[in-house]
Amino acid sequence: MPADATASPVTAFMLVKTTPEWLAKTVAERIEAFTTQVVPVVEARTRGVRSRFYDTEFYSARVTDVWVWEADDHDAYRLLIDALRETPFWDRYFEVVDLLVGVENGYARTYDVAPVATIAT
Repeated sequence: MPADATASPVTAFMLVKTTPEWLAKTVAERIEAFTTQVVPVVEARTRGVRSRFYDTEFYSARVTDVWVWEADDHDAYRLLIDALRETPFWDRYFEVVDLLVGVENGYARTYDVAPVATIAT
């Protein structure tokens, strides 16, 4: 196996839908709620996680946002979900519609082959 085969980074695509409570807040109130009620809990209870956010409400009625969480390993991902569930993010400000969790190029790691990918030129 390759030298990095013991590492198991996890990527989670969290599909969420905003709730009326979230939408009733002003933009300033949303930023305040996220930075004071969600971020501190995630930072205190997790390690090795990063996030990116994508707005999709102009393309989908079922899912308004996709939050991409990258975790160093499965334990870090578990801690992230546990932390989020203890904040108003989970089922109060957002409905978690689906979680799509995977390991990038998992097949390549399993079979000890180079990953197949496209390269834009």
